[in-house]
Amino acid sequence: MSSSVRLFRDQKYQELKRQCIEHGRLFEDPEFPASDESLFYTRAPPRKVEWKRPKELCEDPRLFVNGISSHDLHQGILGNCWFVAACSCLALQETLWQKVIPDFKEQEWDPKKTENYAGIFRFRFWCFGEWTEVVVDDLLPTVDGKLIYCHSNVKNEFWSALLEKAYAKLAGCYEALDGGSAADAIVDFTGAVAESVDLIKGKYKETISEQMKLFEDLLKVHKRGGLISCSITASSDSSNEMETPVGLVVGHAYSVTAVRKLRLGERLILSFKAEKLFMIRLRNPWGKREWNGAWSDNSEEWKKVSSSERKRLGLTVENDGEFWMTFEDWCKNFTDVDICRIVNTSYFSIHKTWEKKMMQGAWTKNSEPLLNRSGGCFDNRDSFLQNPQYIFDVKKTEDKVLVSLQQEDQRRYKREGKGESIPIGFEILKVEDNRSYRLHKLTVQERVATSMYINTRTVFLKRVLKQGRYVLIPTTYHPGITTRFILRLFTDVPSKLRELKADKPEMTCWSLLCGYPRRVTQIKIHSAEGLQKQDRSGGADPYVLIKCENQQVRSAVQQNTTSAIFDTQVIFYRRNIDSPIIVQVWNSNVLCDQFLGQALLPASPGDPSEEQTLQLRGRGSWEAAEVPGRITVKVFSSDDLVAL
Repeated sequence: MSSSVRLFRDQKYQELKRQCIEHGRLFEDPEFPASDESLFYTRAPPRKVEWKRPKELCEDPRLFVNGISSHDLHQGILGNCWFVAACSCLALQETLWQKVIPDFKEQEWDPKKTENYAGIFRFRFWCFGEWTEVVVDDLLPTVDGKLIYCHSNVKNEFWSALLEKAYAKLAGCYEALDGGSAADAIVDFTGAVAESVDLIKGKYKETISEQMKLFEDLLKVHKRGGLISCSITASSDSSNEMETPVGLVVGHAYSVTAVRKLRLGERLILSFKAEKLFMIRLRNPWGKREWNGAWSDNSEEWKKVSSSERKRLGLTVENDGEFWMTFEDWCKNFTDVDICRIVNTSYFSIHKTWEKKMMQGAWTKNSEPLLNRSGGCFDNRDSFLQNPQYIFDVKKTEDKVLVSLQQEDQRRYKREGKGESIPIGFEILKVEDNRSYRLHKLTVQERVATSMYINTRTVFLKRVLKQGRYVLIPTTYHPGITTRFILRLFTDVPSKLRELKADKPEMTCWSLLCGYPRRVTQIKIHSAEGLQKQDRSGGADPYVLIKCENQQVRSAVQQNTTSAIFDTQVIFYRRNIDSPIIVQVWNSNVLCDQFLGQALLPASPGDPSEEQTLQLRGRGSWEAAEVPGRITVKVFSSDDLVAL
């Protein structure tokens, strides 16, 4: 998180509040006026709306009544159950909501010092990589003296209504919040990394092993402060807001308020003869209409649970919208889950610490192919590489990598008839170990990961990658589409993520003295076989060393084998095109490495580009004596430096 906070519309809260108190007036926000333009852009409410301040709606207004709770919120006439579900999730984590509602004690009404009340509030949202402060007045839309949008179940509590107003201001108007994603709101509240899981495609309904993996993942996310929501997608035989026979609402966002292993039976001193159930607790943003299947509030199953355990779980039997289900029933009845992870980057934590890199970028159009940055997905072979390209390194033998690609929020364009998220995704390619310039053609590179392509604001991918250098290419699905994005990469050790901007080596004064590259050559050393045995067990610990002019690249050591798979890629920009590239095979020793043989490659543009197997020879010229072993290589060369 950036230490600085951006001011939305450059409005300074303290300065505006001071001016209002000095002049004895309540704040009226000129940037989000109490008028129809702040309510809607196409669809007017069915009845005339009056904007009222909390003091006109109740005797003793408060920001919070008895603290903040996931039970505080109820959805109004807007179709923004997703926002209310996200707020319910937020209310569960004190450290998170205190970032969104800064200095909440200072913002609270003080009945003893009414002269200090100025009708102004501030909230903070994580917008496109930075925390943004949004100022609002306390004029709220009502009909017949009642709030028509998000409101609390306590008449004099207003944090949810004011938070919704700030979020609507950010989006352009209240109507822009009609329809959305709980995951997007949670990311805006926390800066979390959002992952969407399709429970049907993942076969969580029928595969118990997959269910258990997902349960353990959700349990870990919830314990570490992450936020989770879920929903049921409408199908051909169901429509949005239709209630299923088991009391669940289709097309409706539910917040997950607990993930637990529930103990049945008694725990004995020397043995544990208790059955364990995997349970999940949900909340309906409407504050009513609950699941009526097994483990619902009044079900027989709860009789198996001791009163102390019921108390520990916080079981209530009111129709308050909150209910428990077994995880198996949850997987069978819900279709989608949004998991928002608070990725730990603190070195002072007892949990795993991730190294984070964040880049801001954009897909932009240009008729010149080398300058175009909107080439579309991998299916567009001619233009795919005409996208932004980011390079990073995996330093460990293997490393788990988390990637989050987030496009610019499109809601602000709803007034112009747009506002839908663009289908986006990304590719990860394993590239040459020494690549420093943009890719122009795919030859020896390996396609190791592809995200899903979907029209959501965020696309997320988890992958275990092997040691090496990678290029990550974020794309829109179709070419020629422009918008901004942020890319976040989390690794175990620093990845040195950076954008590749240059197409080829820069021409400098040094180039004039020493010569500028005339040829580019790519080499992939696939394998070596039949190497000379080096130890008593009949093996060797080989690696390859590729030399070109004054550069050299070394592969990882392969342990105890005379037939090694290297799959090492290199690229060289060559000034002296008459000098061959030397590929040497060495045996790794504790004291002194041992030379096993080499092959010389002319690497000319006319050479065959198919895979070829070469006999190893001793040091010296092309005619040096043969030694045991062969290497399999692929070579591409071009005198056009932007051909590869």
